[in-house]
Amino acid sequence: MSARVGTLLFVGLGLIGGSLAAALRGTGFAARMTAFNRNRATLDFALGAGLIDAAPASLEEAIAEADLIVVGVPTLSVGRIFAAIRAHARPDVLITDVASVKGSVVAAAREAFGAVPPRLIPGHPIAGAEKSGVEAARADLFVRHRVILTPLPESDPEALATIDAMWRLTGAEVVRMDVAAHDRVLAMTSHLPHLLAFALVDSLARQPASEEIFRCAAGGFRDFTRIASSDVVMWRDIALANRDALLGALDGFTQTLDAVRAAVASGDGEELEQVFGRARAARERYLRWLERGESR
Repeated sequence: MSARVGTLLFVGLGLIGGSLAAALRGTGFAARMTAFNRNRATLDFALGAGLIDAAPASLEEAIAEADLIVVGVPTLSVGRIFAAIRAHARPDVLITDVASVKGSVVAAAREAFGAVPPRLIPGHPIAGAEKSGVEAARADLFVRHRVILTPLPESDPEALATIDAMWRLTGAEVVRMDVAAHDRVLAMTSHLPHLLAFALVDSLARQPASEEIFRCAAGGFRDFTRIASSDVVMWRDIALANRDALLGALDGFTQTLDAVRAAVASGDGEELEQVFGRARAARERYLRWLERGESR
């Protein structure tokens, strides 16, 4: 692992940042961990829980003393934080983020800095829960989960090694992807499912008999819609920031849904059975992949 970090700063301390702080506590990765969050209650909780060592009074002060900054604000707010980093950070500061969309992070960096700083390593932990906020933080959140880093050709190798080492200390599997490939894959496997869950629950909630509908809902509905309890602002930003890739995923899903609707309308049981069979086989392959002990 690279040299120990002096001060690690979390800008935005929610589930992911809080869990990263908890996972790193006691590993020796950082001598000191600090955080800045606009909600003072969040910082008070983190201090009381021992997740961080200090909470500087201002963002400018927090940035000025940091050696490594983990940006954990909603996706569309990343650019504002980058602008503050440019104005107040040390020249050699190391930066990473946990946003679910990497193309928008890279674009925000180019706008704020003029070019992507070599010591900025975009990242995305593929872990989370429907409960948000630092109060839900867990030290084991990243264990056996993937963290995707999306370095650019100009990325500094030492900076990349440091961020890679940080995430491996949490028990995560670190992989690397191209920025565009990341956003395309996550649009299909994460962003689209969240939109579908939100849309389904909203559609049913607006039905005249919504209370009866929800009272009669069983475990399948609960499991399918679990992620509709996720943070609303975060997912609004993700949908907008990854608009092009998400629209492509929505269009592909709509085509399949239209075909299923046509099969139902025409009474084509054979077509339905084929669709259901392919889906079941694909999911069983996915479950076997998980059971082999590979990262989720």
